Amino acid sequence: MSVYDFTVTTASGEEQSLRSYEGQVLLIVNTASKCGFTPQYKGLQELHEQFADKGFSVLAFPCNQFGNQEPGTNEQIQEFCSTTYGVSFPVFAKVDVNGPAAHPLYEYLKRSAPGMLGSEAIKWNFTKFLVDRNGEVVERYAPQTTPSAIAKDIEKLVG
Repeated sequence: MSVYDFTVTTASGEEQSLRSYEGQVLLIVNTASKCGFTPQYKGLQELHEQFADKGFSVLAFPCNQFGNQEPGTNEQIQEFCSTTYGVSFPVFAKVDVNGPAAHPLYEYLKRSAPGMLGSEAIKWNFTKFLVDRNGEVVERYAPQTTPSAIAKDIEKLVG
């Protein structure tokens, strides 16, 4: 099993297989528009631009499970990301990352790379998962880990 075995919903409501990213290095992030970490969108966009031509993409999954910090519709989220941060990487439909309605992709990510003390739960917005070209999770990063701090790990994977 790998991340490529999952299907996600685009912001426009279409189902998309993550197989379309097969062979790429991915940084999968649960995001929010009204969070103290929201400015990380800028750094995520910079990573996307820096490594896109080497087979890398950021995949963002808005989530409203932490402090109601992503209350907008999928359309409002897209508009915010585009106009505020110039985001050009995919921002998918809102998902739950914890609890009984957690998206299966996030269940897989959490099992593959548990957090502190083996906890699987996502603790807050902007938890990041680095995925290699085989679709396997290689690292989990805490929300406070800046995108620029991850660049060296991405560089190793994209070669």
